[in-house]
Parts: sequence; structure tokens; C-alpha cells
Amino acid sequence: MPTRIAVVDKDLCQPRKCSQECIRFCPVVRTGKRAIYFDEQLNRPVITDLCTACGICVRKCPFEAITIINLPSELDEDCVHQYGPSGFKLFRLPMLKQGKVIGVLGQNALGKTTIANILAGSLIPNLCTGGSGKDDVVRRFRGTELQTYFTRLYSNQLRVIHKTQYIELIPMAVKGKVRDVLMKVGGDESKVLDVAGKLNLTHLLDRDVSVLSGGELQRLAIAAAMLRSGDVYIFDEPTTHLDITERLRVAKAISELASGGRYIVVIDHDLAVLDYLADLVVILYGKPGAYGVVSSVRGAKEGINEYLKGYLTNENMMIRREAITFKATPPPREVRRERVMVEWDRLTKGLGDFKLIAQPGQLMRGEVVGVLGPNGIGKTTFARLLVGELQPDEGVVMPYGQVRISYKPQYIRDIAVKYPDLTVNALISKVAGPDYREKPHWPDLANSLLLNPIMDKGLGELSGGELQRVMIAAALLKDAELYVLDEPMVYLDIEQRIRTARVIARLAEERESTVLFIEHDITMLDYVSTTVMVFEGEPGRLGIANPPTGLRDGMNTFFKAQDITFRRDARNGRPRINKRGSVMDRVQREVGEYYYYMPEKEE
Repeated sequence: MPTRIAVVDKDLCQPRKCSQECIRFCPVVRTGKRAIYFDEQLNRPVITDLCTACGICVRKCPFEAITIINLPSELDEDCVHQYGPSGFKLFRLPMLKQGKVIGVLGQNALGKTTIANILAGSLIPNLCTGGSGKDDVVRRFRGTELQTYFTRLYSNQLRVIHKTQYIELIPMAVKGKVRDVLMKVGGDESKVLDVAGKLNLTHLLDRDVSVLSGGELQRLAIAAAMLRSGDVYIFDEPTTHLDITERLRVAKAISELASGGRYIVVIDHDLAVLDYLADLVVILYGKPGAYGVVSSVRGAKEGINEYLKGYLTNENMMIRREAITFKATPPPREVRRERVMVEWDRLTKGLGDFKLIAQPGQLMRGEVVGVLGPNGIGKTTFARLLVGELQPDEGVVMPYGQVRISYKPQYIRDIAVKYPDLTVNALISKVAGPDYREKPHWPDLANSLLLNPIMDKGLGELSGGELQRVMIAAALLKDAELYVLDEPMVYLDIEQRIRTARVIARLAEERESTVLFIEHDITMLDYVSTTVMVFEGEPGRLGIANPPTGLRDGMNTFFKAQDITFRRDARNGRPRINKRGSVMDRVQREVGEYYYYMPEKEE
């Protein structure tokens, strides 16, 4: 018999804004009780064991907050934690291994943060019974490595260092200069300087925390975690806001922590970096907001390939209907004058001590132009010149006709601060027009970015991820010919990134629009781009924007400058980072192929 899960998502349920038809129309009445009732303490409906899974309450709920799912009965004994009656359920936990980096891969709202809190000891799992204690948890995992782990954790023999994903809160809680913050954590100056050097923070030591960018805050948080002496390190989304070079620098630093028998857990959405960093991975699958299941542990390469294929072999579970594949051979770029939309001659722009020089170039209709470059090199400045937010000191941007532009900025929190009570529906209507629901891309965006449940929320109520999804949708729904998207994948999970990338590709092809796609996730940039634009120079001082070029030439130029080589996976063509000095790394450097190289067999 299958196990029935009936879940009311506490974040989606808004009982005061509806007629609560989910309760009124429930057909089950036994001994005077219905299968669903309103709990005043929880402030939401609760579904009891009387539920027959008829699905009426699911159809009546206007906020898609109710989910009823049948699961294999063998999962029942693997339930680790449940958030209240008919709340989210988590099944299983990753099996940690000393001295190994365990990567956690999967969609948002499947329990990644819950897993991190349980492993950190800040949340004692209730084993879905509502009354378990630490001894019960130890007994549940009897005979596994988790029994040893929880025994040591609950007896204070393990010190856990947890780097959370919410780095934007750091300036609110931490004051002073970077050096003082790290000295307070690390104590020893030589140790502080060593970690700062590994994470490229040395030049920021005398800067105040309040003026740091997102990427600088991320590196500060990682440095603070590494300076604390621990036995367990949990890194929740450590690559957000970092460019590819910084991501590899962080990956190497985290890998070094695994020596000495430490437990390391990394939760991230960048497949290339997770593949490079993790020794083993687990995959989370299920239904966001309803339940999440942790897969068995497998090697990083095999686990990521299974995830992209959409089928987990050990679990005999299909998690996606379509496999995700990548372009192993890039298409050439053909410059055709009749398709040029925007053109610019040599542009210059000075901003304080920084200067941007953009070499002459053009954008053509139907292109998705991936923009590559380290942080602080002028990518956002160039985008602002292109859309007219800034005026160049020299040169001119020449649109062919009246080009309509849609711009999604890099930093989006300002709009929520300025208009906290503006609803999501009102914002999208304001940007894209009141008829946006009639546009062909609305269903894809609504489903991919989970917009329907938050349409009536005020912008001030949204998390960073929710606000990002809203801003992406508003930008893509606007009738435009040129779409400029600045770091749109930040805070999105892998499935949302893939679906958004597909919408972008279709939009460019069907409307013959042009998309300027500024992004640090190389896997996603590779997946969606048809052309690439490379920025070089000295971050913070001089940026040189090269004109758009073909993918092969552009990628080789960029990664040669970054001193990094990628190979392509033989099964799905995904980009994989080579270890420095490996056989494949040496071979590719010799032939001058830094990115598009398909080996006959894997190392």
C-alpha cells in the first residue's frame, strides 16, 4: 500500500484571503469530524488521517497550497522530520564521510536548509512522530555512519561551522573593518592573512563591511567560517555572487578543509563547481513545499550525470521527463548587416578610479550573448551604457530604429525597499502591461519560476529568491527587442535556471529579439548562449569589453586569460573543470583548446 502525504504549505496558504472552500467542500464526515479542519494555533488548515485523497481540497484552494501525493510505503520508515500536522516532510539524510566533501544537489524547497540545520544540531529531527529526542535520533540511524555522527554531535564532541546562504544580512549584524572582523574570529594574524590570501581578500582588509559587494560579503563569510576551528563545515550556497575564478579559489580552499578527517557538506546550484569540488553527491527529489527525499550517495560525476539525465538508477526514480544536454560543438557566428540591432563605436566611461573601454561591436537579432568576465571589470557598467542609464564619455551607441529595451538589473532589493506594499501582480502589470497573462511566455514563466502562489504578496514580503524570480518574469514579459539580464540566475535552483534558460532561448528565436546574458554560472551560460562577449583588464581599475564573437573563440580567449581548462562530458556534453596539472589539462593547453574539448575517455 502506498503512503499518502497530504501537505498544506504554510508559506503558500493564505486562509484569511479566501473562503476556505477546502474545508467546506470536504466530503469525508466520520464520527462528526471532517478530514480537513482549521487549526487556529497554526493559522492554516490541517489534513487528518481521515483523508481519502479525493483531491477536492486541492482543486478548491486558490493558492495551490494543498498537495496530496502517494509514495511507496517503504519510505514511511525513512521519514526524518515533519513541520507540524500535514506539513513538509523530509525523508532520509545524506550519509556523511570523514575526509570527503559531500555535495547536495536539488531544487529549492525540498529540504536542503532543513538538512543543514539537522546536521548542524540546531534542529533536532522529530522523526515525523512529534516527540523524538536525541537518543531516538541516534537509535534511528543505528548501524550507519550517521549513528556515530549524531552520537558525537549530541555529546558535544563535534564543533559545527555553518556558513548560511543569507550573506546580505552580514552588514546588519557585523560592524567594522574586514581585518577586525576576521581577527575577532581567527585571533591569529598570520592565520587571518593566510586565509585572506587564499580567498583574495587581502586588498579588502581595511575596507568597512558596510560597503562590501555581494561577492566580497560571500568571501568574507567563507573566510570567517574557515578561520573557526571545527570538525564539521556546512557551506550553504558558497558560490553566489562570485565569478568563475573566485569560485575555483573558494572550491580549492574548501577542499583543503576535508583533510584531517573533517566532515564537509556543500549545498550549491553551480554544477561545474560542485563537480570540481565534491567527492560524492546526494540528489534531492520530490515535490517542492510538500516533501523531499535524499538519494543514496554516489560519485560526483555519476550523480550529476544522473541528475541531468532525469533518472536515478539506484532509486529507480524518474525526476524529470527530459534529459538536459549541452552543445559539444558550438555554432559559428555569422555577422549579417541586415540583422544588426545595436552597434557601438569605441566607448569609454570613467567612474571614480575605474575606467571602461568598449571596443566597437554589434548585437544581432536572435542572439543570446553571454557576457563573461570577473567581478569589478565593467560588465554592469557596459549594460547601463547600452540601455541609456549612463552616458559614455566618448563614443556613441547606435540603435537601428527605435529599439525597445527591457533591463533586469543586478541588484534588485532596492525596488522592494522603495515599494514594499506593491504586489507582484501590480509590479509585473506596471512593467509588462496589464495583459501580461495573455502573452505566450507567461505559462512557462509562471510554472518555471513558481509565480502563481506569490502574485498577491507585497514586494517587501518576498525573499531574495522570490524577488529575483519576479524581476526576471517582469523583464522577459515586457515587449522589447533587446533584453539585458544582469546575473539573473542568482538564488534560482537548477531546475528554475534550466527552465528560465529555455524561455530565454525561445524568446530570442521566436521574436528575433536579442538577449544580453550577464552570468557567472558557466554551465548556464554555456547552455543558453549563441555568442559570447569577453571582458578583460584589471578588476576595479580598467575593464576592456571585447566585441561579441563566436563561442569557441570567445571561451578560449577568456579561459586562457583565467588559466583554466574545461573538458566536455562524453555523455551529455556538459562542461567539466580540469584539475590543474592533470593529463587532460596539459593536453588541452598544448593544443590551445581551453573549453570545447571532448575526450575519448574520462580521466
